[in-house]
Amino acid sequence: MDVPTKITIVLREGLETWQALNVTAFLASGVAAGWGELIGQPYEDGAGNKYLPMFGRPVLVFQGSGDEVARTHRRALDRGMVIAVYTRQMFSTGNDEDNRAVVRAVAGEDLDLVGLAVHGPRTGVDKVCKGLRLHP
Repeated sequence: MDVPTKITIVLREGLETWQALNVTAFLASGVAAGWGELIGQPYEDGAGNKYLPMFGRPVLVFQGSGDEVARTHRRALDRGMVIAVYTRQMFSTGNDEDNRAVVRAVAGEDLDLVGLAVHGPRTGVDKVCKGLRLHP
């Protein structure tokens, strides 16, 4: 099955393991919330146990330096892609309202990004993420 779009998550190098996992989970939830049509059908095992549906698209996780993450952010905005962001300041908040407030307090080019997620046409996403390395 050839899918026309894909999802990428870009993480800043040097994050603690718990931070990388936390950022990935939050960013993936943003993509799911923003593009509900990306969600596939529910799963069921051979015994009839039911499981939640997941993305029906490829998801790749990349990493890059702070400059590379900022460059990816600029490229995505320049292409008009809607993205999810996670800033360093969000590690110190405890709720969604405060998360939005710390993002709103800073201009886009000045965000201290530790991660972002992009969904879009495969070729466009490839161009936005060009030069990044897959996360180990």
